[in-house]
Formats: sequence, C-alpha cells, structure tokens
Amino acid sequence: MTDLTLGAAHRSLRDEVTAELRRRILSGELAQGERLVEDRLAAALGVSRNPVRESIRVLAAEGFVQVVPRLGATVARLSAAEGEELFDVRMAVEGLAARLAARKRSPASAARLRQVLDQAKEAVDNGRLEEVADLNTAFHLAVGEAAGNSYLALMMKPMLQRAQWVFSQTAAVRGPHSWSEHLSLYEAIVAGDEDEAQARAVAHVAAARRSFLNETANHPNDEETPR
Repeated sequence: MTDLTLGAAHRSLRDEVTAELRRRILSGELAQGERLVEDRLAAALGVSRNPVRESIRVLAAEGFVQVVPRLGATVARLSAAEGEELFDVRMAVEGLAARLAARKRSPASAARLRQVLDQAKEAVDNGRLEEVADLNTAFHLAVGEAAGNSYLALMMKPMLQRAQWVFSQTAAVRGPHSWSEHLSLYEAIVAGDEDEAQARAVAHVAAARRSFLNETANHPNDEETPR
C-alpha cells in the first residue's frame, strides 16, 4: 500500500479516492475478491467514510467492484469468460483505431507514440511492472487519439482501463513482448500502411488474449464472482 493521505487534496475528494482505489485494484494491491471495508479504507487514505462510499459506487459502475446487499463490497473477479468478451471488443475497436491512426498520421502523433514507447522500454528493462502497465494503456490511448475519431475516443478509455486490469496480471510475462509488438504497430502507423497497422493491432490483442487465458488456466479463481 502507498503511504498517502488524500484528505488535503485540492481536487474533488471523491475523484481522488476513486483514482487511488482504482490504481490499487489495477496494480493488484487490492486483490480480486478482497473485501472493501469502508472504515479501514477511510483510515488508510486519511478521509471520512463518505468519499470512500461514493468511490465504491463509481467503481461498481465501472465493473471493478461488486456490491452485494447485506454482504458489502468486494473487488470484482475477472473471469476468463469476461476476459474473452473484452478481447473480442478490443480486436474490433483497436484494429479500427490503428487503421485510422495510420490514415491520419502526423508528426505530432508519431512523436507522442514514440515517447511512450521509449518510456515503456525503460520501464520494461528495469522491471517496473506497475509503470509498464500504465504505459501500455498510455500507448493504446495515444493510438486512439491519433485516430482522430470522437466516437472511438468515447469507447477507448473505459475499455482500456479494463484492459489494464488484465495486463497487470500478466505484465511480468507480457512486458517485453508487448513493447516489441507496440513498436511494430508504431512502425506501420508511421508508414501510413492502414492494412498493416490494423493487422498488427489485431495480432497484438490476440497475443494478449493468449497470455491472459494461459494465466487464468494456471491460476483459476477459487470461487465464482457473486452476481
């Protein structure tokens, strides 16, 4: 757990608490199936129970938390079936994003993608897995921005937050492969090759799917997520 007091933050306290709890879920500090006790979380974050309660509602709407009447809140479990659904959507959305990014490429978008790639390479080389997961998401968001499509942008951020949760479970294995696949995708986008960019994006998501399914097969959940 990070040593952090959020009570003095200037942004919306609910937003601050939500961001911190989301970060802890994505990084695995709050494990799947773990109970979220409001008093305990409030004390750890240096806030009252109200922003914690509000944040749990936000995270439940995002699918990161499950709230069961009379039983309370727990970190949701991401099943293999739910992961498969996510990867199906990612293949379609990210393939299109890569195609449009290649079509609308610009020096600015290329520079942004390259910057994220260089930061990710350094993080991979130094084993900073949480940073690798953040930069993985940043790269895909940068591809979405380069696509220049407002409707696509609306879909990508919540989808990629969910995808980061998947990636964080396999970052140690996927990190180096993910970086090289991103580099290959970047090269196709910068070259303006729409077909190749889309194909490489889809292949990248397919590789991530295989890694996730292998991880869930080796470490199945002990029990089903409450519905």
